Amino acid sequence: MNRKFLAHRRPGRRAAAVAGLVLAVGLGVSTQAPAQASVHAPAQASAAAQPVSGTPGQAVTRVADFYGAYIDAKSDYPDPDAALATALRKHYLAPDFAERLAAWEEENGTDGVLRAQNVPAQWTVTDNGAVGNGHEVVVTLTYGSGGTARKTKLFVLLERYDHIADITTASAR
Repeated sequence: MNRKFLAHRRPGRRAAAVAGLVLAVGLGVSTQAPAQASVHAPAQASAAAQPVSGTPGQAVTRVADFYGAYIDAKSDYPDPDAALATALRKHYLAPDFAERLAAWEEENGTDGVLRAQNVPAQWTVTDNGAVGNGHEVVVTLTYGSGGTARKTKLFVLLERYDHIADITTASAR
């Protein structure tokens, strides 16, 4: 190969690498499905790709984005990212709720967002409709697998400004 040919090919490689990086970063931010988010699993050769979509401002998408990123930050083995988990809470939680949640965590000795001391293996996020001036979203967390799997259902209330205003184990409806 001559020098001119190699010089000509490099910008394409750089552009492809940059495009791949942008795609990877973009997918990491927006891969939470409005109806269901799932834990990353090893790809199987015969498995078909699952589409994932969302809409800015949609309650179920916002909650799925929060839980997906929060669970990723908490479960980054062997080095969980506590700073990221804290930043996500600050961004997504209403300030007064964040204070109440911290008090609940102190009293119960567990993570208030997950209502557990460990991280779920799977989660599902579904719309539960309008509640007063807010919107309720159901988050189902699955801990363990197979016959030992345990599910926890949480009801997440978003205020009209898209901040999480409450997380409970009972519906406000």
